[in-house]
Amino acid sequence: MTDHVTQTPRRRMLRPRVLVPMASAIVAAVAIGYFLRAPSPVGHWDSAEGEAEFDSAYNAAFSSMPEPADTMDIRTDFGFVRVYRFEGTGDAEPMMLLPGTASSTPVWAGNMPSLLRIADVYALDLLGEPGRSVQSSPITSTEDEAAWLAETIAALPEDSVNLVGLSLGGWTAANLAIRHPQHVRTLTLIDPVQTFDGIPVETILRAIPATVPWMPKAGRDAFNSYTAGGIEVEDVPVADMIESGMHHYAMKKPQPSRITEGQLSDLPMPVLAIIAGRSVMHDPETASATAKRSLGTGAVRVYEDASHAVTGEYPDEVAADIGEFITRR
Repeated sequence: MTDHVTQTPRRRMLRPRVLVPMASAIVAAVAIGYFLRAPSPVGHWDSAEGEAEFDSAYNAAFSSMPEPADTMDIRTDFGFVRVYRFEGTGDAEPMMLLPGTASSTPVWAGNMPSLLRIADVYALDLLGEPGRSVQSSPITSTEDEAAWLAETIAALPEDSVNLVGLSLGGWTAANLAIRHPQHVRTLTLIDPVQTFDGIPVETILRAIPATVPWMPKAGRDAFNSYTAGGIEVEDVPVADMIESGMHHYAMKKPQPSRITEGQLSDLPMPVLAIIAGRSVMHDPETASATAKRSLGTGAVRVYEDASHAVTGEYPDEVAADIGEFITRR
């Protein structure tokens, strides 16, 4: 596979059907919050009313998703993991999508039409975070994070998948590939955090007003706009769902450790890295250089004009890169 850089002559306005994945910007805010909290035994809702509010927002956001062919709650040693299966029209092996932290399955709504032309798609809600997955035992290490996901995939008919992770979902996917490579046919990492570079100090500082539940909504909006390249962030169902989860769910997991270049170089499966050229979740030049050193130049796609909300800004282009990648393998 040859290295290429995806560029556009000008910043494109988000199309109406892509407004839902625009909440990827909020995923970035929550990803920072992930690093600012103290660990404790098990994630939980702050009240029955808070859970009900989130549940209503989740249903509204999920209405933009295709109808799932199957809905599963898979038992693991750490709790039940909600997994949806969507039937595709392509003949590639199935994909599994991992969202950014606190965003849950509906964050992929704008990407589903193009991804389903490639293959069947599994999508899950990360365990220990707001969503339909239910944590029952403490997650205390990166090994635990890999274990619950490995148990989830092992329960599927395929036993291994083309794994696709966005933001913190990218870190989660890479962490699994390092520790349980038998479950990963191919690995696609979309602007992952803590994988090719650390989070800049400026981004951490800007995130504080967005990640404290009692701070005004204006603080979250300002940070969301910052992560999305300065565009105006509109209220959409997925954004409402994410904000409700941020406000009412206490995540109690350890901070994800930085993945090393050695770990990336030793991955046995094919890997595709998609880097957003205007991302604020890492330094894009540093991240792309790290990815090229550890994975090879042919494994890296740089979307020069994209923010961290790359899946919402370029859904068809991202799907085309993923489709070409997994079908050639």
